[in-house]
Amino acid sequence: MHRLHEIAERTPPGRERFIDLLRAVAILIVVLGHWMVIVVTGGDGGVHGFSALEVLRWGRPITWLVQVLPVFFIVGGFANAASLTSHLRGGGGAGDWLLDRSARLVRPTTALLVTLAAAALVAHLAGADSDVVGRGVWLATIPLWFLLVYLVVVFLTPLTHRLHRRAGPAVPAALVVLVAAGDTARLAFDVPALQMGNYLFAWVAMHQMGFAWQDGTLPVRPRVAVPLLVTGAGAAVLLTVAGPYSISMVDFPGEHLRNLAPPTLALTSWATAQLGLVLLLRDAGERFLKRRVPWTAVIAVNAVILSVLLWHLTALVLVIAAVSGLGLLPLPRPPQHTGAWLSWKPLWLALSLTVLVALLAVFGRIETRGLRRARAPRAWWTPAVLGRPRPRAAATVAGYAACVLGLLGVAVAHPTHRGPLGLPAAALATFLAGAALLRAARAAGGRRAG
Repeated sequence: MHRLHEIAERTPPGRERFIDLLRAVAILIVVLGHWMVIVVTGGDGGVHGFSALEVLRWGRPITWLVQVLPVFFIVGGFANAASLTSHLRGGGGAGDWLLDRSARLVRPTTALLVTLAAAALVAHLAGADSDVVGRGVWLATIPLWFLLVYLVVVFLTPLTHRLHRRAGPAVPAALVVLVAAGDTARLAFDVPALQMGNYLFAWVAMHQMGFAWQDGTLPVRPRVAVPLLVTGAGAAVLLTVAGPYSISMVDFPGEHLRNLAPPTLALTSWATAQLGLVLLLRDAGERFLKRRVPWTAVIAVNAVILSVLLWHLTALVLVIAAVSGLGLLPLPRPPQHTGAWLSWKPLWLALSLTVLVALLAVFGRIETRGLRRARAPRAWWTPAVLGRPRPRAAATVAGYAACVLGLLGVAVAHPTHRGPLGLPAAALATFLAGAALLRAARAAGGRRAG
């Protein structure tokens, strides 16, 4: 706690504290939303699950309040633009900036994947049902979809930031047109693959909005924020209520046209409204965070915020295993009996939070340790050639590509039949190879440890 107070006291006067608050709030809402929407039931000799949105139609409009991933990408754009600009002004290169940025993302993810693989192997050797273990690992790795996309967006930041400096708002506007084109093709031909580009176009567009906020291209003024809020919200309502898009901003099985995976024009419109709202709240948020206690709390949460995202569904899996194995709580049978499982939801949330805190006590240190180290020690196995700029740049590109491909392999794998590691072995090996390559490049260049 004393160290947190010291960090709070040393905060530069010009730091945009509201950005840190938005990042923390967005991830915490995502965590709570996942815990709320996943319902566990018993019956038929096993444990089953479903999304509450499948049966609670009244809950679908509420998802507009908890769908805050656009805010995270907007905030990420602001933070990445500020960091990259500062790095380049200090004489650094884009490649070394990418190495620094990869440190905090890759190290905690490596810990998650290795731990899940080890736990699955132990369960396999103990004779556990491989399909059950596979489903548990699949559920625990759902957050990697988010990290996969964010890694790609971060990798593209030097290029997209350069485009922003040249074309400004024309870049996100063009990306939104591409999102609309993907949706139109999907609706016209009923071929989901035609919409896959939206995974990149939509999230990069939101990231570009953060660039515009950071450099003042998008002024923090009510005359700008209010039109963004009204226009974005109005378009989202028209597209969902009167248009073809789902009213739910969180996906669930059975939807014909989902809004999140991949992102749609409706979600992009809602992101515009959210941008207008946070711009309206910015000044009040900055005044609030000048106080020592709330700002210290924001610092504490942000120190482990990626670990919170990565481990929150693992916490839920452990609770499910304990409840089903030890019979700690009743497991209602049919999903239609909403009263039964809704009444137990507060206790499920409390148990999940308790387990998550325990996991953070162990694995949160991995994230904070990378922040405390100023330099990455050069290991004996680090190739000397990576000390030169061009080979290090090539290693950075290859490392990012391997990490992304590895995460993609994990994300698209079937929930069951995943082998003794609970994860596709080739995908896991690819990610670990990419992580090692980035680690070696950081060490060779004297970059921050990750």
